[in-house]
Amino acid sequence: MAFEPPPRLVKALGETAPDGDDWLEKLPTAARQAVALRELTVERVQVPGGRSSLVVLVRQPSGGPAVLKLAPRRARPESERAALAHWGGTGAVQLLEPFTAEGVLLLERLHPDVSVRSLPEAKALLEAAGTLRRLWVEPPGGHPFETVAERTGRQASAMRATASGSADVAGLVDSAVGARAELLAGAPEQRLLHGTFRQSKVLAGERMPWLAVGPDPVVGECAFDLARLVRDRVEDLIASPSGAATTRRRVKRLAESLDVDQERLRGWTLFRAVESGVRALRVGRPKDAELLLEFAGWL
Repeated sequence: MAFEPPPRLVKALGETAPDGDDWLEKLPTAARQAVALRELTVERVQVPGGRSSLVVLVRQPSGGPAVLKLAPRRARPESERAALAHWGGTGAVQLLEPFTAEGVLLLERLHPDVSVRSLPEAKALLEAAGTLRRLWVEPPGGHPFETVAERTGRQASAMRATASGSADVAGLVDSAVGARAELLAGAPEQRLLHGTFRQSKVLAGERMPWLAVGPDPVVGECAFDLARLVRDRVEDLIASPSGAATTRRRVKRLAESLDVDQERLRGWTLFRAVESGVRALRVGRPKDAELLLEFAGWL
Protein backbone atom coordinates (compact mmCIF):
# COMPACT_ATOMS: atom_id res chain seq x y z
CA MET A 1 0.00 0.00 0.00
CA ALA A 2 1.16 3.56 -0.74
CA PHE A 3 1.43 5.60 2.46
CA GLU A 4 0.70 9.00 1.01
CA PRO A 5 0.70 11.71 3.71
CA PRO A 6 -2.58 13.67 3.72
CA PRO A 7 -2.40 17.27 2.46
CA ARG A 8 -3.30 18.58 5.92
CA LEU A 9 -0.21 16.93 7.40
CA VAL A 10 2.06 18.13 4.61
CA LYS A 11 0.85 21.72 5.03
CA ALA A 12 1.15 21.71 8.82
CA LEU A 13 4.64 20.24 8.82
CA GLY A 14 5.65 22.81 6.24
CA GLU A 15 4.59 25.53 8.68
CA THR A 16 6.58 24.09 11.58
CA ALA A 17 9.68 23.36 9.49
CA PRO A 18 9.68 26.00 6.72
CA ASP A 19 13.21 25.08 5.69
CA GLY A 20 12.08 21.49 5.25
CA ASP A 21 13.39 18.19 6.58
CA ASP A 22 13.49 14.65 5.28
CA TRP A 23 10.86 13.05 7.57
CA LEU A 24 8.10 13.23 4.95
CA GLU A 25 10.42 11.78 2.32
CA LYS A 26 11.26 8.84 4.57
CA LEU A 27 7.69 8.37 5.80
CA PRO A 28 6.42 5.80 3.23
CA THR A 29 9.41 3.53 3.89
CA ALA A 30 9.13 3.95 7.66
CA ALA A 31 5.41 3.13 7.54
CA ARG A 32 5.96 -0.03 5.47
CA GLN A 33 8.68 -1.17 7.88
CA ALA A 34 6.49 -0.51 10.92
CA VAL A 35 3.61 -2.48 9.38
CA ALA A 36 5.82 -5.41 8.36
CA LEU A 37 7.59 -5.61 11.74
CA ARG A 38 4.27 -5.96 13.56
CA GLU A 39 2.62 -8.13 10.88
CA LEU A 40 -0.24 -5.65 10.62
CA THR A 41 -2.93 -5.53 7.98
CA VAL A 42 -3.52 -2.03 6.69
CA GLU A 43 -7.07 -0.81 6.21
CA ARG A 44 -6.51 2.84 5.31
CA VAL A 45 -4.70 6.05 6.09
CA GLN A 46 -6.90 8.34 8.21
CA VAL A 47 -7.92 11.43 6.21
CA PRO A 48 -7.84 14.35 6.78
CA GLY A 49 -5.86 13.09 9.77
CA GLY A 50 -3.80 15.14 12.19
CA ARG A 51 -1.40 18.03 11.76
CA SER A 52 1.65 16.36 13.29
CA SER A 53 1.50 12.64 12.45
CA LEU A 54 0.41 9.99 9.99
CA VAL A 55 -2.44 7.88 11.38
CA VAL A 56 -3.06 4.47 9.82
CA LEU A 57 -6.00 2.21 10.68
CA VAL A 58 -4.70 -1.36 10.93
CA ARG A 59 -5.50 -4.82 12.23
CA GLN A 60 -3.18 -6.82 14.43
CA PRO A 61 -2.24 -10.45 13.66
CA SER A 62 -5.06 -11.50 16.01
CA GLY A 63 -7.53 -9.54 13.88
CA GLY A 64 -8.06 -6.89 16.52
CA PRO A 65 -8.33 -3.28 15.35
CA ALA A 66 -5.57 -0.81 16.16
CA VAL A 67 -4.04 2.47 15.06
CA LEU A 68 -0.47 2.90 13.89
CA LYS A 69 0.82 6.43 14.40
CA LEU A 70 4.06 7.81 13.00
CA ALA A 71 5.33 11.26 14.00
CA PRO A 72 8.52 13.31 13.49
CA ARG A 73 10.78 14.02 16.43
CA ARG A 74 9.68 17.65 16.69
CA ALA A 75 6.13 16.41 17.47
CA ARG A 76 7.57 14.79 20.63
CA PRO A 77 6.13 11.27 20.10
CA GLU A 78 8.26 9.82 22.90
CA SER A 79 6.73 12.31 25.32
CA GLU A 80 3.28 11.23 24.09
CA ARG A 81 4.22 7.58 24.66
CA ALA A 82 5.38 8.32 28.22
CA ALA A 83 2.15 10.16 29.05
CA LEU A 84 -0.09 7.44 27.61
CA ALA A 85 1.85 4.81 29.55
CA HIS A 86 1.41 6.81 32.76
CA TRP A 87 -2.33 7.27 32.22
CA GLY A 88 -2.69 3.56 31.48
CA GLY A 89 -5.89 4.01 29.50
CA THR A 90 -7.64 6.14 32.16
CA GLY A 91 -9.24 8.96 30.21
CA ALA A 92 -6.95 8.45 27.24
CA VAL A 93 -6.40 6.05 24.39
CA GLN A 94 -4.59 2.84 25.42
CA LEU A 95 -0.99 2.31 24.37
CA LEU A 96 -0.75 -1.23 22.98
CA GLU A 97 3.01 -1.40 22.66
CA PRO A 98 4.89 0.34 25.50
CA PHE A 99 8.35 0.16 23.92
CA THR A 100 8.91 0.33 20.20
CA ALA A 101 10.78 2.18 17.49
CA GLU A 102 11.26 5.90 17.93
CA GLY A 103 8.41 7.90 16.47
CA VAL A 104 6.04 4.92 16.09
CA LEU A 105 3.08 4.21 18.38
CA LEU A 106 0.61 1.35 18.24
CA LEU A 107 -2.66 2.44 19.85
CA GLU A 108 -6.13 1.25 20.74
CA ARG A 109 -8.60 1.88 17.91
CA LEU A 110 -11.29 4.40 18.72
CA HIS A 111 -13.92 5.79 16.35
CA PRO A 112 -11.73 8.23 14.40
CA ASP A 113 -14.62 10.07 12.76
CA VAL A 114 -16.68 10.61 15.94
CA SER A 115 -15.45 13.28 18.37
CA VAL A 116 -17.32 15.16 21.07
CA ARG A 117 -17.38 18.06 18.62
CA SER A 118 -20.24 16.18 16.91
CA LEU A 119 -22.42 16.75 20.00
CA PRO A 120 -24.44 19.90 20.75
CA GLU A 121 -22.11 22.53 22.20
CA ALA A 122 -23.21 22.36 25.85
CA LYS A 123 -23.04 18.54 25.89
CA ALA A 124 -19.70 18.58 24.07
CA LEU A 125 -18.14 20.89 26.66
CA LEU A 126 -19.48 18.74 29.50
CA GLU A 127 -18.12 15.48 28.07
CA ALA A 128 -14.78 17.05 27.12
CA ALA A 129 -14.33 18.54 30.58
CA GLY A 130 -15.14 15.23 32.23
CA THR A 131 -12.52 13.49 30.11
CA LEU A 132 -9.91 16.13 30.89
CA ARG A 133 -10.45 15.79 34.64
CA ARG A 134 -9.38 12.12 34.50
CA LEU A 135 -6.06 13.05 32.92
CA TRP A 136 -4.95 15.46 35.65
CA VAL A 137 -2.78 13.18 37.75
CA GLU A 138 0.53 13.52 39.54
CA PRO A 139 3.40 13.22 37.04
CA PRO A 140 5.79 10.30 37.56
CA GLY A 141 8.92 10.90 39.59
CA GLY A 142 11.82 12.18 37.50
CA HIS A 143 9.40 12.72 34.64
CA PRO A 144 10.66 13.55 31.11
CA PHE A 145 7.97 16.13 30.37
CA GLU A 146 8.38 19.78 29.52
CA THR A 147 6.91 22.21 32.05
CA VAL A 148 4.37 24.94 31.35
CA ALA A 149 7.03 27.52 32.26
CA GLU A 150 9.46 26.07 29.72
CA ARG A 151 6.97 25.77 26.89
CA THR A 152 5.38 29.17 27.36
CA GLY A 153 8.80 30.78 27.77
CA ARG A 154 9.76 29.70 24.25
CA GLN A 155 6.37 30.79 22.98
CA ALA A 156 6.60 34.21 24.62
CA SER A 157 9.94 34.89 22.94
CA ALA A 158 8.53 33.94 19.53
CA MET A 159 5.43 36.08 20.14
CA ARG A 160 7.49 39.19 20.87
CA ALA A 161 9.64 38.69 17.79
CA THR A 162 6.62 38.31 15.49
CA ALA A 163 4.57 41.15 16.97
CA SER A 164 7.25 43.84 16.86
CA GLY A 165 5.94 45.36 13.60
CA SER A 166 2.30 45.84 14.69
CA ALA A 167 1.23 48.10 17.54
CA ASP A 168 -2.17 46.40 17.94
CA VAL A 169 -0.70 42.92 18.09
CA ALA A 170 2.16 44.08 20.30
CA GLY A 171 -0.36 45.37 22.84
CA LEU A 172 -2.07 42.01 23.05
CA VAL A 173 1.27 40.26 23.31
CA ASP A 174 2.30 42.54 26.19
CA SER A 175 -0.95 41.70 28.00
CA ALA A 176 -0.53 37.97 27.38
CA VAL A 177 3.12 37.85 28.43
CA GLY A 178 2.33 39.91 31.52
CA ALA A 179 -0.46 37.51 32.45
CA ARG A 180 1.93 34.58 32.02
CA ALA A 181 4.45 36.09 34.42
CA GLU A 182 1.80 36.59 37.10
CA LEU A 183 0.37 33.11 36.63
CA LEU A 184 3.73 31.37 36.88
CA ALA A 185 4.54 33.24 40.09
CA GLY A 186 1.71 31.50 41.91
CA ALA A 187 0.95 28.19 40.17
CA PRO A 188 -1.29 26.20 42.56
CA GLU A 189 -0.44 22.65 41.47
CA GLN A 190 1.74 20.51 39.22
CA ARG A 191 -0.17 17.91 37.24
CA LEU A 192 0.43 15.94 34.08
CA LEU A 193 -1.58 17.78 31.42
CA HIS A 194 -2.74 16.81 27.95
CA GLY A 195 -1.17 19.98 26.56
CA THR A 196 -3.23 20.44 23.41
CA PHE A 197 -6.72 19.51 24.58
CA ARG A 198 -9.81 20.47 22.60
CA GLN A 199 -13.09 18.87 21.55
CA SER A 200 -11.64 17.24 18.44
CA LYS A 201 -9.09 15.44 20.65
CA VAL A 202 -11.83 13.42 22.38
CA LEU A 203 -13.03 10.42 20.37
CA ALA A 204 -15.76 7.86 20.92
CA GLY A 205 -14.54 4.47 22.12
CA GLU A 206 -15.74 1.01 23.04
CA ARG A 207 -13.96 0.66 26.38
CA MET A 208 -15.23 4.06 27.54
CA PRO A 209 -17.67 6.43 25.84
CA TRP A 210 -15.02 9.14 25.28
CA LEU A 211 -11.22 9.02 25.37
CA ALA A 212 -8.55 11.63 24.69
CA VAL A 213 -6.02 11.25 21.90
CA GLY A 214 -3.01 13.15 20.60
CA PRO A 215 -1.49 14.67 23.75
CA ASP A 216 1.51 16.96 23.67
CA PRO A 217 2.02 16.49 27.41
CA VAL A 218 3.29 19.14 29.75
CA VAL A 219 3.49 19.48 33.53
CA GLY A 220 1.85 22.45 35.20
CA GLU A 221 -1.42 23.81 36.55
CA CYS A 222 -4.80 22.53 35.39
CA ALA A 223 -6.02 25.95 34.23
CA PHE A 224 -3.41 25.89 31.44
CA ASP A 225 -4.90 22.68 30.03
CA LEU A 226 -8.47 23.89 30.29
CA ALA A 227 -7.70 27.19 28.53
CA ARG A 228 -7.66 25.72 25.04
CA LEU A 229 -11.13 24.27 25.55
CA VAL A 230 -12.55 27.73 26.28
CA ARG A 231 -12.07 28.84 22.70
CA ASP A 232 -13.38 25.71 20.99
CA ARG A 233 -15.58 26.55 17.99
CA VAL A 234 -14.02 30.02 17.98
CA GLU A 235 -15.42 30.71 14.52
CA ASP A 236 -18.95 30.32 15.89
CA LEU A 237 -18.16 32.58 18.83
CA ILE A 238 -16.81 35.32 16.57
CA ALA A 239 -19.83 35.07 14.27
CA SER A 240 -22.27 35.46 17.17
CA PRO A 241 -23.35 38.93 18.33
CA SER A 242 -23.17 37.60 21.89
CA GLY A 243 -19.79 35.93 21.41
CA ALA A 244 -17.96 37.97 24.03
CA ALA A 245 -20.63 37.35 26.67
CA THR A 246 -20.77 33.65 25.76
CA THR A 247 -17.00 33.40 26.18
CA ARG A 248 -17.12 34.96 29.65
CA ARG A 249 -19.89 32.57 30.66
CA ARG A 250 -17.90 29.65 29.30
CA VAL A 251 -14.86 30.62 31.37
CA LYS A 252 -17.04 30.81 34.48
CA ARG A 253 -18.87 27.53 33.79
CA LEU A 254 -15.73 25.52 33.00
CA ALA A 255 -13.84 26.94 35.96
CA GLU A 256 -16.65 26.05 38.34
CA SER A 257 -17.21 22.57 36.90
CA LEU A 258 -13.54 21.60 37.25
CA ASP A 259 -12.67 23.50 40.43
CA VAL A 260 -10.24 25.82 38.66
CA ASP A 261 -9.72 29.46 39.63
CA GLN A 262 -11.71 31.58 37.16
CA GLU A 263 -9.16 34.38 36.86
CA ARG A 264 -6.31 31.95 36.30
CA LEU A 265 -8.32 30.26 33.58
CA ARG A 266 -9.04 33.61 31.97
CA GLY A 267 -5.34 34.50 32.08
CA TRP A 268 -4.15 31.29 30.47
CA THR A 269 -6.94 31.50 27.89
CA LEU A 270 -5.67 34.96 26.96
CA PHE A 271 -2.07 33.79 26.68
CA ARG A 272 -2.87 30.72 24.62
CA ALA A 273 -5.22 32.58 22.26
CA VAL A 274 -2.66 35.33 21.61
CA GLU A 275 0.11 32.77 21.14
CA SER A 276 -1.95 30.83 18.60
CA GLY A 277 -2.99 34.03 16.82
CA VAL A 278 0.55 35.35 16.56
CA ARG A 279 1.79 31.95 15.38
CA ALA A 280 -0.91 31.95 12.69
CA LEU A 281 0.38 35.34 11.52
CA ARG A 282 3.93 34.01 11.46
CA VAL A 283 3.10 31.06 9.20
CA GLY A 284 0.84 32.98 6.81
CA ARG A 285 -2.69 32.22 8.05
CA PRO A 286 -4.09 35.75 8.48
CA LYS A 287 -7.76 34.73 8.69
CA ASP A 288 -7.08 32.35 11.57
CA ALA A 289 -4.96 35.04 13.23
CA GLU A 290 -7.75 37.58 12.96
CA LEU A 291 -10.26 35.25 14.63
CA LEU A 292 -7.93 34.31 17.46
CA LEU A 293 -6.76 37.84 18.21
CA GLU A 294 -10.32 39.18 18.19
CA PHE A 295 -11.26 36.42 20.64
CA ALA A 296 -8.26 37.33 22.80
CA GLY A 297 -9.42 40.94 22.88
CA TRP A 298 -12.60 39.84 24.68
CA LEU A 299 -10.57 38.50 27.60
